[in-house]
Amino acid sequence: MTALTYRPLAAQDAERLALYSDPDTCPADALVPVPLIQEPAFISWQQDIPRAYLEMAPEELDVRISRARAALGTKLVILGHHYQRDEVIKYADFTGDSFKLSQHAAAQEHAEFVLFCGVHFMAESADILTNPGVRVILPNMAAGCSMADMADPDDVYAAWDEITGILGDEATVIPLTYMNSAASLKSFVGERNGIVCTSSNAQKTFAWAFERGDKILFFPDQHLGRNTGYQMGIPLEDMVLWNWRIPSGGLTPDQIRKAKVILWQGHCSTHQRFSVEQIKKAREEHPGVNVIVHPECRWEVVQAADDYGSTEKIIKAVSEAPAGTTWAVGTEINLVNRLARQNPDKTVFCLDPVVCPCSTMYRIHPAYIAWVLEGLVQGHVVNEIIVDQETRKWSLVALERMLALP
Repeated sequence: MTALTYRPLAAQDAERLALYSDPDTCPADALVPVPLIQEPAFISWQQDIPRAYLEMAPEELDVRISRARAALGTKLVILGHHYQRDEVIKYADFTGDSFKLSQHAAAQEHAEFVLFCGVHFMAESADILTNPGVRVILPNMAAGCSMADMADPDDVYAAWDEITGILGDEATVIPLTYMNSAASLKSFVGERNGIVCTSSNAQKTFAWAFERGDKILFFPDQHLGRNTGYQMGIPLEDMVLWNWRIPSGGLTPDQIRKAKVILWQGHCSTHQRFSVEQIKKAREEHPGVNVIVHPECRWEVVQAADDYGSTEKIIKAVSEAPAGTTWAVGTEINLVNRLARQNPDKTVFCLDPVVCPCSTMYRIHPAYIAWVLEGLVQGHVVNEIIVDQETRKWSLVALERMLALP
C-alpha cells in the first residue's frame, strides 16, 4: 500500500492540536465534525486508510456510509459505545455500555459482520461471544484503552504467582478482571475459576467470587474495585494496592494475607480527572444540584457525590429525573453532552468543564467507518478482530459466568 504523506499543519490546525494536547485547556465545545485529516491527533492513529477518505467532508461520508449500509442490509450490525462521538453513534443499531453491548454481541445469530465502534478489548469480547461465522471489525485498530494497557498480561501472571505462592493453602484467591482488559486476561481468569465484570454488575461478581474464595485479585481498575468493595462493606484497610512496577507489588506477605481485595494499580485517565473540588464548586454554583459520577472515579469523589453508577445507570437517572432538576455528571464528555441535548427540560453539565473525550474512543472517525463498509461491499474485510481458539475458549467461560448472573 502506498505510504501516506501529510501536508504541514495549517495555523488553525496547529491551534486546535494545542488545545487538544493540553489537559488544562481541552475544550469540550471544540468537538465538531471535521475531515479525518484535520483531526488534531490523526498523525498518531492508524494511517493505512486510503488517501481518498482523508479529506472527505462529513456530508460526503454520511452519504457513502448510508449507501454501504443499505447494500449490506441485514449482513451488518453496528454496535456503538456511549462514549463515541455523535457522528458515529448515529450509525449504531445498538448503543450501550460494555455490558449491554456484550449482550447484543452474544445475541447476534444471523449477521455476517459486526462493526464495533468502541475500543479493542470490546471488539475482542464481541468476537468471543458471537458465533464463529460472525466477523467482528474495529474501524480503527489504534482505538485501544490506556486502562487495559496498565494490566500487561506478563505482569498479571507474575503477580498471580507471587500472591498464590505467599498464600499457599492458607486462602483461595479468585481473579476478577474488568471488561476493560485484554482477551488473554479474560482467558486467564476463566481458567483459574474467575469471572469478568463491568461497571454495571461489579457487585454481583464480587459476591459471586466471595462465595467461591477468600480473596479477590481485581484488575485493572483500582477505583472500580475499591468503590465496589467499600459499597459491599469491606473496609478500606482490607483492600490493598498492588503496584505492578515494583517487586511483590510493594506489599508485605502479612499485608497480602490480611487483605480481602488486592487491587491492581490501574485507572481510567478520563475519570481520574474528576475531583472533590469540582463537586464543591458545582454545589456552590448550582444549589440543589444532583451529582452523579462513574465508579471509575476516585473513592473520595464517589463519596462526595450523591450517587454513582455505570453509564447505563447515569443515563437512566438523568432521563427519568423530574423536569427542572439540575445534574452534574462525572463521566466522558460525549455522553454528558448527549444527555444534555436529550433532556432539554433539565440542566445537565459535566463536572469538569475542560475534560477531554476518551482519547482512544475518539479515534473512531466516520472516515474509518466509510472505508471499512465500502470494503465489505466490495468483498474485502479490513481490521478484523480474531481471538485465537485457546484464548477464546477460556475467555468465553469467564464471560458466560458473567452473563449468567441474575
